Amino acid sequence: MADELTLEIVTPEQMTFRGIVEEVTIPGTEGEFGVLKGHAPLLSSVDFGELSFIRNHQKTRYAVHTGYAEVSSSKVTVLVESAERSDMIDLERAKRAKQRAEEKLTNLPREDAEFEKARLALMRAVIRLNVATKG
Repeated sequence: MADELTLEIVTPEQMTFRGIVEEVTIPGTEGEFGVLKGHAPLLSSVDFGELSFIRNHQKTRYAVHTGYAEVSSSKVTVLVESAERSDMIDLERAKRAKQRAEEKLTNLPREDAEFEKARLALMRAVIRLNVATKG
């Protein structure tokens, strides 16, 4: 059994976080799942949502956008399109993005190619707002 659990959160631009954690909760496409040290190995797809971890008895939250998570007994690597720590999210910008996406969705027919883009933008904005307000 592993003595520590290392978490890495990686986006195409950077290593967003790397450190020893007590536990990690990841928004998998099949549902949210938690990881503790000594976890059985697994590979999962990651959905839009809140990724959180506990480090030094403090919870940290990130808004993440689709990707993959690889889990071993001592390491969790999360590769996602984007990851924003809750205290770094610009609330006003997220509110504006939500409003723009809602407006687009009300004016577009479901068959329009832009409808899905607007739906995903709305999901992302809502998640960012939720994560930011939880702090």
